[in-house]
Amino acid sequence: MGPAHPPRPLLARPGLPPPGSRDDTRATPTDQLADLLGGARQEPVRVPHDCLDGFGAAYWRRPDAYLAPQVRAGISMLAQTGEDTLAPGLTRLADDLTTGRWDTRYAELLTLDTLDVGYRLLVSDL
Repeated sequence: MGPAHPPRPLLARPGLPPPGSRDDTRATPTDQLADLLGGARQEPVRVPHDCLDGFGAAYWRRPDAYLAPQVRAGISMLAQTGEDTLAPGLTRLADDLTTGRWDTRYAELLTLDTLDVGYRLLVSDL
């Protein structure tokens, strides 16, 4: 299940597709799914900083991973967008990483072990 609200710090950058923009047209809203499950409760799924799964927000504290084509190929919102569309945002991300702007802008993220990026686990007793 995708995020209930999109991860903002890394991927909501000019030139990159808004997180969840493709999923918004294909996914059932989390609240609706919870209702369909008889009032399931939603529990946050915090993503660890060293997550290896490779989904959209897995690299929230390691943004350089998003620069690798093989990583982007495994993240549907990036793989389905196309390199030409992503190129300006990826260039800015690379520049921000090289100059240290990313570390300055997101310094608080570097102190966290996990982050709530909006993913939710639906738990039902049905």
